[in-house]
Amino acid sequence: MVFSFRSFVTALAATTLFVSDSVQGRQLKKKEIHAKQVEAARRFQSSAAVRREAAKTLNFSSPAAQKFFVDGKSIPDVDFDVGPSWSGLLPISGDKNETRELFFWFFPPGPQGSTDDLIFWTNGGPGCSSLEGFLQENGPFSWSTGTAHPVPNQFSWTNLSSVLWVEQPVGTGFSQGKPNIKNEDDLAAQLVGFLQQFLLVFPELKGKKLYLTGESYAGTYVPYIANYIYEHPGALDLNLQGMWISDPSLSFDVVQEQIPAVNFVHKYENVFSFNQSFMAELDKLNDKCNYTGYMDKFVTFPPKGPLPLPNGSTRTPKGCDLWDTIFNAALIVNPAFNIYRIFDTFPVLWDVLGFPGSFENEQTPLYFNRTEVKKAIHAPLDVDWKECSDIDVFPHGDGSLPPAFSVLPSVIEKNNRTVIVHGLADFILIAEGTRIVIQNMTWHGQQGFQTPIANDSFLVDGVGALGTTHTERGLTYYEVELSGHMVPQYSPVAAFQIMQYLMGFRDKP
Repeated sequence: MVFSFRSFVTALAATTLFVSDSVQGRQLKKKEIHAKQVEAARRFQSSAAVRREAAKTLNFSSPAAQKFFVDGKSIPDVDFDVGPSWSGLLPISGDKNETRELFFWFFPPGPQGSTDDLIFWTNGGPGCSSLEGFLQENGPFSWSTGTAHPVPNQFSWTNLSSVLWVEQPVGTGFSQGKPNIKNEDDLAAQLVGFLQQFLLVFPELKGKKLYLTGESYAGTYVPYIANYIYEHPGALDLNLQGMWISDPSLSFDVVQEQIPAVNFVHKYENVFSFNQSFMAELDKLNDKCNYTGYMDKFVTFPPKGPLPLPNGSTRTPKGCDLWDTIFNAALIVNPAFNIYRIFDTFPVLWDVLGFPGSFENEQTPLYFNRTEVKKAIHAPLDVDWKECSDIDVFPHGDGSLPPAFSVLPSVIEKNNRTVIVHGLADFILIAEGTRIVIQNMTWHGQQGFQTPIANDSFLVDGVGALGTTHTERGLTYYEVELSGHMVPQYSPVAAFQIMQYLMGFRDKP
């Protein structure tokens, strides 16, 4: 090929520019990157209260309370004072022969917190420990995945009010006794029985405004507990105000996992990294199983009527378990694929609780299995603590209907405020499935939300738009970008702000 002189000069100039750009390309030093991150973090954290050593004064007059006292300077590996707290086992009834006990850890509010309120938190499972929520989500100190040692949690919910973490039902964590519950009403009765015993030891907490909170299968627990309290006025000397349920189990798996599964993969194609032939096969199965187009056709604002099950059954038809098909394929591409937050990749960071997926670097023994930790928090020394129990806390299964078809609508009507929260990077329970649940549910005389959920409508202090939010008739729904299943862990600033709204400390969602 023959070049003209002009062509040669043009080509040379282009090459010179390319070399120049390469030589003078972006070269950020690590300290410059870190400085930008620190400044961003300051903006991100500006709205949070930081728990200090001092706590609001709560003096408990009962001598029985003293045996539960935990010195905030004596918690193993925590090299700062987290302030006073109380923990241990209490029975689920006043029966002198009662052998069933639940483990709790109670913290009073930090300096900015309210002494008029009490937040109750439970994890789900069923059978997963609320100490996971305590240590990695909303407790006063945090030891999360990949963290070298515990750090103060500036987004602790103790910066809002007193918080009570309870390992329940019987069979969970350090809790004692043989599980015997048949359904959610049994669970609620035992939990309320425990709370009655708790208030006998800590009577100064009687009459406080109560907020029931939890995640995952606690999306079933919490509405039933609230319903039990409303149906048994006078049984509990606390004033129930509202509830938080995040990434909640509210309906059938076909609704919350199967229908939205392929849509979810398409939304995050670059994360799943499936090849095109497999994606085509998923789309064919989606068509065959009558999941394709379900959201566009049926999830309307307002709803056009009751939302149908795709194949007329609450069970997943044979050959239509697309969720498991996707999960198994995802593990081939990425052995550390995390259904709780899909952004994790192999190798995973180590986790002081050994979950989820930290198979390469799991601490042994787990933090709550260490003898010195058990002694510090008055936990039974002979229990082999696991984050999620190996035994069935419902020995013969949970006989209750999902709460969306039973108690949830009436509880929303009785609460001052109810929030349902969903992390958008959660695959085990998918946000589109929660939208289906809401649009198929009737409360205060109307079905679902009447007007659409606006994009970018959830504005987080210091961040800007971080998802969506929508409020109608006492129910506020949030979707949180970047967050997985455990919203207070993966998006603590958003979770803190949502709790402020639930408790009336913010006027708007």
